[in-house]
Amino acid sequence: MAVSATPAFEVTATKRRPKTFDELAGQEFVVSTLKNSIKNGHIAHAYLFSGPRGCGKTSAARILARSLNCEKDKSGEPCGECDNCKSISEGASLDVIEIDGASNNSVDYARQLKEEVLFPPQAGRYKVFIIDEVHMLTTQAFNALLKNIEEPPPYIVFIFATTELHKVPATIKSRCQQFNFRLISIETIQDILKKVCDENGINAEDDALFWIARESTGSLRDAYTLFDQVSSFSGGSIRSDLIREKLGLVGLEKLNALAEACAENNTPVAFNLMDEILSSGVAIEQFVIDLAGYYRSLLLLKNGVTRESLLGYRVNLFSAQALETFDSIRLEQALDLLLDCYRDIRYSVSPRFELETAVSKLSWLSQWVSPVELKNALENAQSALRGQAGAPASGRTVSPAVSPVSRNVKTAPAAASVPLQPEYRPPAGARSLSEDFKRRIANKAAGGAEDEEDVPLWDNVVKDNNEPADGVPSQVDRLLKMFPGATIQSTTE
Repeated sequence: MAVSATPAFEVTATKRRPKTFDELAGQEFVVSTLKNSIKNGHIAHAYLFSGPRGCGKTSAARILARSLNCEKDKSGEPCGECDNCKSISEGASLDVIEIDGASNNSVDYARQLKEEVLFPPQAGRYKVFIIDEVHMLTTQAFNALLKNIEEPPPYIVFIFATTELHKVPATIKSRCQQFNFRLISIETIQDILKKVCDENGINAEDDALFWIARESTGSLRDAYTLFDQVSSFSGGSIRSDLIREKLGLVGLEKLNALAEACAENNTPVAFNLMDEILSSGVAIEQFVIDLAGYYRSLLLLKNGVTRESLLGYRVNLFSAQALETFDSIRLEQALDLLLDCYRDIRYSVSPRFELETAVSKLSWLSQWVSPVELKNALENAQSALRGQAGAPASGRTVSPAVSPVSRNVKTAPAAASVPLQPEYRPPAGARSLSEDFKRRIANKAAGGAEDEEDVPLWDNVVKDNNEPADGVPSQVDRLLKMFPGATIQSTTE
């Protein structure tokens, strides 16, 4: 009994490989320059295409080879109908030779290539050598090609492609016209994926296609590969929730809930949400990556960035409570915690312990005080205390013992020739904050009753209900709350 052959599956990246310059997405400068040079007959003897993976370097090299040997169209685009275009597209042309630089990187192969250059093309006008991953050639191989690249026969064209331009010798670069290929934008990739869905009859959510485009990081080939994987388990309908379930991703809803728990300093809820996410099959590394990306998006929103391609989601989908609670300084600290957590996971006794510690720190992030804020608080406290110097407090004159006032910090001695500040002499009857504080502590330790009329020096700076007095910056109140029972001691040399 005859068995019908199942048609071979062709991956989307191969099926949709560009065949003309107009189909080359996201490389407008390269396309316009090459088309104009072909139209005007300004053909260089060597081209160097560089850029990240999957952005169209090899496809552009093949399109250029077809355009140079096309028999019909003279507008810079290959017609795709003549014998030369067809044979080059099928890889059967003897005039277009593709070489893998990683496999054929020895000096012997370069010498063999020098001999092939001597033979003219058989069917087309040009004999084109396409060397992919040219940076893999050895130094001896590059040196063997130098003379042919500089002064080849008029019918020879070299096209080099590389992802690591810095590894190509300067002697090679100077003999080539260089074209830098760019990463393709998320919007462009998303539009292309929509066309692929329409061609294949696949229903897809915009958020799902946006996620695929974002994960491809500017590589159209990576986007096609991920699209094929997602469409294989989606059953003709690509949905965001299905992608998160199958690929082990953390949804934005759960990230919002976790961030809100951290904003409320609710550590038990944050731990429960973390355990729920990990129990659903999300890897710890992926959890840290998604959470770091979430706080990064909040930081961008705090700084006025609203582009979806940078945020990863629409602006209105992020938690308003988290945005209101955390400022830029605390969001930066959150990112530092998560990036450190990701680095520490590799060498930790337990990756989960690292994650739990990071989540615990995020739970009191709203109470975290940055060094800059602490410095400002100390400076404002110093200014406020100086402002009370000489002012009457319960019938007495109050002034600090020396200036500046600091908490257990000694200033560096000034040079003899250039004094940092004039010598300060306290007025008669004045006393320092430290002496006043020590006296009151000793009185309490001895069991003595506190004299209601003996008002402490700091009473005029901060009210008894921990609210700042009139004209005193709020940082003073925050500073005293941060250091309960701390002494403010003036220092002298």
